[in-house]
Amino acid sequence: MTVTRIYSGGEFEPKVGYCRAVVAGGWVHVAGTVGHGVTAVEQCRSALEIIGKALSEAGTDFSHVVRVTYMLPDRNEFPACWPLLRAAFGENPPAATMIECGLITPEDRIEIEVTAILPE
Repeated sequence: MTVTRIYSGGEFEPKVGYCRAVVAGGWVHVAGTVGHGVTAVEQCRSALEIIGKALSEAGTDFSHVVRVTYMLPDRNEFPACWPLLRAAFGENPPAATMIECGLITPEDRIEIEVTAILPE
């Protein structure tokens, strides 16, 4: 099986030892992604852009995402992100989980991880 690793140049990739996404066996696994900005909404928008680039480089898009996990240090910030998420996934909503937890830095307000399939 061929495994392709996709790097985004994020500062934690070399520090921690991971890549943005791995393509293997028809699946695309995108690592937890934190975007830029101050608010959860700004970071959500940025994270979706980063994820979208990784999906595109892998040969797929948001319409092929089958699973998403949202991680936030404050679940009360999640509803403000819903319009962005609805826009990203459109008519192809994935199975989803939201977890309230600590993130890698105190400034991080949302982290998003997705699993997608490659189109047939």
